[in-house]
Amino acid sequence: MKYFFLSDGWKVGRVWGVGGEWNHSAWRRQPDIQQLNVCLCDSRNEKMWLYRVEDAVLMVEVQPQPTLAPTAAAKNIGNVTLTRLIDAEQVLERLGTIATRCEIGNPQLM
Repeated sequence: MKYFFLSDGWKVGRVWGVGGEWNHSAWRRQPDIQQLNVCLCDSRNEKMWLYRVEDAVLMVEVQPQPTLAPTAAAKNIGNVTLTRLIDAEQVLERLGTIATRCEIGNPQLM
């Protein structure tokens, strides 16, 4: 499996596999892309949702949804192609880094 993070208000567009752009007729199915129930929040409270994709997917085009994209920057971008999907180890590393920052910046009282 491969993974990527996608901001709230963005959607998946075209998808590419080994043979080029994903063709529903050739594969006889849609690509397996699922939003997981894990997100990261940055300092501006922007949520970055974790998505899981099957190994056959090489690249994913993402686009802002005009009515849902919360940031001004998203309104100025037509689409973005994600060419570097990450593996599970990189996801855990990213989540660990964020958790460490949260613990340092927001200590828990016991």
